[in-house]
Amino acid sequence: MSESDLKTTPLYALHQELGAKLVPFAGYAMPVNYPDGILAEHLHTRAKAGLFDVSHMGQVRVDGADAAPLLEELVPGDIQGLAPNAIRYTLFTNDHGGIRDDLMATRTADGVFLVVNAACKDADLAHLEAHLGARARIAMLADRALIALQGPGAAAALGRLEPALAKLPFMTAGAFTIAGIACQVSRSGYTGEDGFEISVRDRDADALARTLLRDPEIMPIGLGARDSLRLEAGLCLYGHDIDTTTTPIEAGLAWTIGKRRREQGGFPGAAVVLDQLKRGPARRRVGLKPDGRAPAREGTVIVDAAERPLGTVTSGGYGPTVAAPVAMGYVAAAGAAPGTEVGLMVRGKRLAAHVVKLPFVPHRYAK
Repeated sequence: MSESDLKTTPLYALHQELGAKLVPFAGYAMPVNYPDGILAEHLHTRAKAGLFDVSHMGQVRVDGADAAPLLEELVPGDIQGLAPNAIRYTLFTNDHGGIRDDLMATRTADGVFLVVNAACKDADLAHLEAHLGARARIAMLADRALIALQGPGAAAALGRLEPALAKLPFMTAGAFTIAGIACQVSRSGYTGEDGFEISVRDRDADALARTLLRDPEIMPIGLGARDSLRLEAGLCLYGHDIDTTTTPIEAGLAWTIGKRRREQGGFPGAAVVLDQLKRGPARRRVGLKPDGRAPAREGTVIVDAAERPLGTVTSGGYGPTVAAPVAMGYVAAAGAAPGTEVGLMVRGKRLAAHVVKLPFVPHRYAK
């Protein structure tokens, strides 16, 4: 795709003004980093607060009195059990138990609001319309931007503009006015830190972002640090750590399937997923810590002591907070216990590593 074919977000001009390095991502021109660089952006988010443009993601409404039970036909999460304005992380599964996408679902007065991945949003919308379109009203909110504010200083920063936001419980959402701008705000995120995601009309996004960036605690953050932050937090990236060939159980996401859904099933691939819950999967997603300083990138083969293949790295790089390389990948279940010694085949050479419990950096969500 040529540069002229890329879509832009409502913050594109601001990214240019701030000196962002723009790269193609999911069909959009997106900032990978700003002049201070990925390392500084990563560490600033862990210490204070980082502002992310995530407007490329899909925002979808599924409206109707039966929206929650209807959505459960496509996901294994307990959507009917959500209280008003509560949020649940869940998954679209296929008939083989593979993951079509991961998403956030919020119970609303009229139905359910979804945030889906940018690369999957058109397919997700078609999937929803094909299965639920005759029984619910489904709409992609193409006129709204999405801004994430993440880090231990995020609540205080937003609280200076709208005091009620500092008290918003984790994994809930609501309507708020920030600096005179109407927003839908959720307390959630993708860094392992406390944080918020702010849905705002396209025409108001630039003004809101500039208002937030006037706070000295807040720094603009690109996709590079977003990726290293979520990797340290042990969070999956769709198309890398999870995809249509991985099940929720293999991916360590069994916690997303509540008791009622385990008992009743009724979602795509339920037979496969529930059997793996009972018997255990043949492979598991694990954390990996190389013993040296060389990082293991996606696609690196994981081997045992005899250099027999155990699995593959799905995400890897340098973890600025832990000041060491970190990785995630899938290994045979027999080799998935923390402490297991493995090898990483980097440029034809076996590098020593060991399996560790995720996350690499403790989550610090609001309690």
